[in-house]
Amino acid sequence: MAEVILIIDDNEEILDFVEGLLRSTYSIIRATDAEQAFEILASTSVQLIISDVMMPGMDGFVFCKTVKSMFEYSHVPIILLTAKNTLISRIEGLELGADAYIEKPFSPRHLKAQVANLINNRNTLKDYFVNSPLAHIKTMASVKGDELFLEQLNNIILRNLDNAQIDGGFLADSLNISRPTLYRKVKAISNLTVNELTNLARLKKAAELLAEGQYRIFEIANITGFSSPNHFNRLFHKQFNMSPSDFGKVCRNEKR
Repeated sequence: MAEVILIIDDNEEILDFVEGLLRSTYSIIRATDAEQAFEILASTSVQLIISDVMMPGMDGFVFCKTVKSMFEYSHVPIILLTAKNTLISRIEGLELGADAYIEKPFSPRHLKAQVANLINNRNTLKDYFVNSPLAHIKTMASVKGDELFLEQLNNIILRNLDNAQIDGGFLADSLNISRPTLYRKVKAISNLTVNELTNLARLKKAAELLAEGQYRIFEIANITGFSSPNHFNRLFHKQFNMSPSDFGKVCRNEKR
């Protein structure tokens, strides 16, 4: 499924132009002001925002600052488009949390490259976390608020490893947020469901214990809340493409 990009501009010609550049690769949604954009964000999972700075009502700078301060949307990268070409304006946009700042008139190739770069970088971070046994959960965070959220979520899971029934309801209550908000946030940041992320957190804790070399595999399976060593072995191999014993050997060899 193509990534969804939200384009915001009060100029229909600019919307047509930007959509024309990107629609062959991405799914495009359009808005003519910040109010309409927030309505779209509330109902649609968006992977990137391209916003004009000069708009009626809330301008692009304020919109960017607001989005980046909201827990639900802070992970979404934002590209600001502006006719303001002063260094002060560029610095202001970046300080407010914009991930890129492009001056009008802009090169179509430049815009397409920035969009691809931001989306690909986020996907690379997600893939690295999922496929690397010792990669920490906060490697997926792009802003401080998301880093704190992921660390808090991970800590709750690790404190409850002996609870085989950890689910979205338990985690949402522990974080004092609603289930839908938790599900959307986890999916947006990691491309995983809450259950998938929970199981991955268990496997990564197991990898950490394997790397330390102080426990046997059946002990690690028990510590990390898996029903049996065989179940643990299957899930670990499926996730990281190697058995727990092979991973332990690799870690021991690296210490020599």
